[in-house]
Parts: sequence; C-alpha cells; structure tokens
Amino acid sequence: MLTSLEVRDYAIVDRISVEFDAGMTVLTGETGAGKSILVDSLGLVLGERGSAQAVRKGAKRAEFSAGFDVAHLPRVRNWLLEQSLDDDDACLLRRVINADGRSRAFINGNAVPVQQLKTLGEFLVDIHGQHFHQSLGKAAVQRDLLDHYGGLAELRDATGQSFAALQAITLQLQQIVEADADRESRLDLLAFQLRELKALDTTAGEFEALLAERQRLQNSGRLAEGIATAMECLSDGDTGNALQLIAESQRAVAALVAVDRDLAPALELLDSASIQINEVVDQLRRYSEEIDMDPARRDQVEERLDALQAVARKHRIEPNALPEIKSGIEDEYDRLQNAAVRGRELELKLQDAQAAYRKNAEALSHARQATAQDLASAVCDAMHGLGMPGGRFSIALNRRPDDAARAHGIDDIEFQIAANPGQDLMPLARVASGGELSRMSLAIQVIVSDGSSIPTMVFDEVDSGVGGSVAEMVGLRLAELGKTRQVLCVTHLAQVASLAASHFRIEKVTDGNTTRTSVRNLGNEERIEELARMIGGLKITAKTRDHAAEMLAGAPRKSA
Repeated sequence: MLTSLEVRDYAIVDRISVEFDAGMTVLTGETGAGKSILVDSLGLVLGERGSAQAVRKGAKRAEFSAGFDVAHLPRVRNWLLEQSLDDDDACLLRRVINADGRSRAFINGNAVPVQQLKTLGEFLVDIHGQHFHQSLGKAAVQRDLLDHYGGLAELRDATGQSFAALQAITLQLQQIVEADADRESRLDLLAFQLRELKALDTTAGEFEALLAERQRLQNSGRLAEGIATAMECLSDGDTGNALQLIAESQRAVAALVAVDRDLAPALELLDSASIQINEVVDQLRRYSEEIDMDPARRDQVEERLDALQAVARKHRIEPNALPEIKSGIEDEYDRLQNAAVRGRELELKLQDAQAAYRKNAEALSHARQATAQDLASAVCDAMHGLGMPGGRFSIALNRRPDDAARAHGIDDIEFQIAANPGQDLMPLARVASGGELSRMSLAIQVIVSDGSSIPTMVFDEVDSGVGGSVAEMVGLRLAELGKTRQVLCVTHLAQVASLAASHFRIEKVTDGNTTRTSVRNLGNEERIEELARMIGGLKITAKTRDHAAEMLAGAPRKSA
C-alpha cells in the first residue's frame, strides 16, 4: 500500500509530506485549495506525462516521491527482483521534472526510464478521475472495463497477437497477388537487367580504383618528373645529395664519439636517417619503374568508367552501388520466380492464422458473455444502493461480421441502462442525466475495482453530482471497499468524509505575495469542525457541529 507521498515545488505546493494508513482516507478542503494536486502528484510519480508547467514559479525543479509497503505484494516483489530494483519490503518511487521540461525517474534509488516507472505504477495504484463519467459512454472504455473486471487480459492479449499474425500474412499474400498482375513483364525486365549487370561484371570498389588509376595516368608525366627530382636530391646527384652529406656527417661524428661518448646518440640518429633515406630511395625507384604512361591503358580506363556510369544512370544510382543493386535484383527475380510456391505456402499459413484467431476470439467472446452477466448483476445491485431503485443495467455483446474482426475481438460491447422502472434499456451515454451518470460511474468503478488486485485505489471527486442519502450510500460503498484495500478519496461530501478511517484537510495559505498549499491530518475534534464546514458552509452553528459530531460518531456503526 501507499505509505507516504512527498511533493516539492509543484504548482502552488512548496513542500508537502503526507503519511498514509490502510483503509479509507479522505482528502477535503475548499474548492481550489489543491486537493486534486495531490492526486495529480501521485500520478506524476507513477509515470504520467509531465511538463515544465508543473514546476512552481521560481523553482528549478519539481520533485515527487512516494513510498510503498510491498511486503504482501508478490507480483510487485517479483517484478522488482526481475528488474534488479528490489529493496526488501519497501519501494520508493521518485520523479524529478526540471524547469526546462526534462524528466528523470528513480525506483529504489536507481535511475530508470519513465515508462518503467509507469509499468510498476500500474501494479500499485489505480486512479479514478473526476471526469471518468464523461468517457464512460465510449465503446473502448466499456470494453476495457468489462475485460478488466473479468480478468481477461491474457485472453485479449492472445487474441491481439493472433490478429497481428493474421494481418501480417494477409498483407504478404496481398502483395504477391498484386505483383502477379505484371509478374511476367517484371521478370523480363529483371532478366534483362541481370544479363547486363553480369556482362558488366563489376566488383565492389572497382569504380573508386578506376578513378584513382585514371588520375595517375592523367598525371604520369608530372609524377615521373617529381620522382626524378626527389631522386636527384636524395641519391642520384653527383655532389651534395642527401646520402653523401649524411655519410660525411656519420664519419665526422664517429671520430668524435671516441673522444666523448655523449655523442653516441647523435651518431645513432644519423645511422637511422641513412637507413630511412635508403628505404625512401628504394620505394621511389620502384614507383618510377611502375609508372604507366601507356595511352592505350588510359583509353581502356576511360571506356570502363563510361560503361559503369552508363549502367548506373539506368538504375539511378551511383556506380559504386552497382554490385549491391545486382544482388537486390537477383533476390527479387528469385522471389518472383517462386511467387506461386510462396503464395501456396502463405495460403496454408493464412488458414492456420485464421483458425488461431477464431479460436482465441471465440474464447474471449464466451468469457465476455459470462463476465457481462456477472458485472451487470453487480452494477444493478450497486445502483439500487445508490439511490436508483428499480434501475436496470445490462451489457449487450453484438458479434461483428467476420470481415470486421479486430485485434480486441469479435464483439461490439455496449453498456445499457434504464434509470427508472418501466423504462426501456438504452445506451448509457444517451439516456443518463448528469447525476445518474455520476452514480453509474461510481457504481461501475467500485465494482470493477473490487475485482482488481491493485492494492491502492484513488477516487478523485467521483461522488460529484450526488447528495443526501445517496451521498451516504456512496460513502458506505467506498468504506466497504476500504476494508479489503487502501482507498484514497477526494470529496466535498460530509456524508462520505465521515465514514473514513483517516481524514486530511488541504488548505491554501497566502501572505499576499505567494500562495502555498498545506496538508493537515485531523484529529477527532478537528474532523468535527471540518465536517461542520462541509455541511454548513461559511456559517457554522452549534447545531451544525452537533450534526457533524453525530455523523462521525455513527460512522463505525454504519460501515460495520
């Protein structure tokens, strides 16, 4: 469960540190005090998208950290162990968002990608936002809720994977069929191109080698003249060539070494210089002997370069890419020649892929049928307990045509509601009023959450649009959920807040220049005062306080 949450320099928060207990905890406060900021902070530390706008004005960065006790969460402990991020029974998540928008994430002190933080967060906390009811009418949301409630993730994943395999084979077969229309003419073209490329018989690096040879042939006279000049200076000159001068220096220094051994290194360098110059002379002499000044060879090189460039222009490539294009044409030629065989193989694979998809999709559909009945029955019971007596809820599953099957299966799923007795079932989004939709949303979220393995549930003002006895029913449902897992609830309703095991008040404080948010854990007397404020508004009377005290005193009996 969530044990602590610390926030620094986020929005109007300079620093908040909160410790949480098990059971149901409520967060209350005036509108705009920052109650949802805590929920948003928890979302950010769990890997939700953040931006530079999150950073408090004037601060360099916003920091978020959340501590969790994972002692009784084997799935989380195993995941941490697999990722080499484990730290006994504790788990500390940390997120830093800089003022320039850059973000860093940490798990137990280890830097990790934000996506990894998000993956772990999905095991730990389930956040239900205050606007969930607005998306409840969407088919994708309804489908996800049904699958989540039934624990159908593995079946749905298998269906999606088999659908992807089916699509891939279908695409390959379609490409073969489309290519078959002009297959013969394409084969003729490829055969001609292959004959031309084989006749050209070029190899990798030939074009660059020919360019270098052409440059040498075009400058053969200049090369020969330069080599002759160098040889004259180094060894061929009658007097004063380098070898002669170094030899004289060697003799002079050798005579002096007998007098002073400190000159021995200088003599060694002269010996080395003599050896190196002799090697240079040998290399230059061999090079001069190999200089090709044959005009016929120049013509051959030019003709070869022209031939390579001409074929390259036909393929709209550089000449040095000709060997690669030849390999590609050979591969395509082989594929087209074997297209018929490949097509028959793919048709057999397509039949197998279709059978695999149908098997998975049918299994998913049957599981959804059973799950839909269970979920509809549970939601109906919850509706009756939320001030909608006689209301009915149903989940319709309509089979899609075979050619309209999708990765998520063969079912179109539609939530239907009759809010009052005697009304016909209609699609939920079309008939429910705002208050009814809020209650339906809460009923569905509580029911779906009850079947979840996630230890911490967060409800951000999901009780908006209800009041009176219905509000008390909402609180009782959340308190009931809090008996089996940790529940955090942002609420404006005293009826809900009175049923919590723990109560935090969010306050906004300003000194005229800056504004900040603080969080206070309320004791019994403070809770009475806060409940009285929630009931009576600005004017709190003794009767209001008595009513609040009565609500708080009766809460354990109501939730028992």
